[in-house]
Parts: sequence; C-alpha cells; structure tokens
Amino acid sequence: MDIVLVIGRVLFALLFISSGLAHFTQRDAMTGYAQFKKVPAAKFSVLLSGLVILLGGIYIAFGIYADLGALLLAIFLIPTAFMMHNFWTIEDAQAKQGEMINFMKNLSLAGAALILFALLATGTEFGPTVTESFFNLDK
Repeated sequence: MDIVLVIGRVLFALLFISSGLAHFTQRDAMTGYAQFKKVPAAKFSVLLSGLVILLGGIYIAFGIYADLGALLLAIFLIPTAFMMHNFWTIEDAQAKQGEMINFMKNLSLAGAALILFALLATGTEFGPTVTESFFNLDK
C-alpha cells in the first residue's frame, strides 16, 4: 500500500507544485489578475502565495513535514476561494459558472488538505517519508 500512498500524494501535490511555479514564471499576468480582483499588495501576494503552495506541494509529495504542507495548502485555499473566485459578484452566466466551479474546487481541496493535516498530525501512516510530522497532536 505504500506505493498507492506515494502515488496519491504526488498526484494531489502536482496541482500545487505546478501552480506555485506558475506564480513565479507568469508573475506579471497573475499580478494583473490579482489587481483586477483587488488583492492588496498584488505582486507580493502572488509571490507569497506561490511560495506557500509550492512548498506545501513539495512537502506533501516528498513527505517532508507533510502535515505542515497540508496546513499551508488549506491556509492558501480557503481565502483564495473567497477572494479570487467570488462567483456571487459576477453577472455573466458563463463566467459565473466558471468561478463557481473554481470556488467549489478550492473548498474541496481545502477540505482534503485539512483531512490530511488532521490524519498526519495524529500519527496516521502516510507511506515512506523523509521526516516525521511537524505537529504532534494527540488523538
């Protein structure tokens, strides 16, 4: 089962690793979109959020404080859902649908990240890892 756990966590983490890299390689475009969405300190926010999700993804994929990585992802995903995918403010039906899908995707991924955090912080097996959990919460 270790191989299934490793494959699962790599597949989960790929979205965040690739998105984190895109925050740096497509910084100007992402900064423009963040400004459009009225994100404070847009350029800094893009770089910081890119670092957070890149590290979160790497931590989970390689099992380096994976519980901390999962918590970082949840901390990113929840406010991002509300700030960047506020579908309730959009008039155009097609754009509204796209933002609603992204909003729900972010909340769903945040839920999965919080489940990972809770399981790992209480000692649940996660397959081969580089480090133990960062947090040590009693069950």
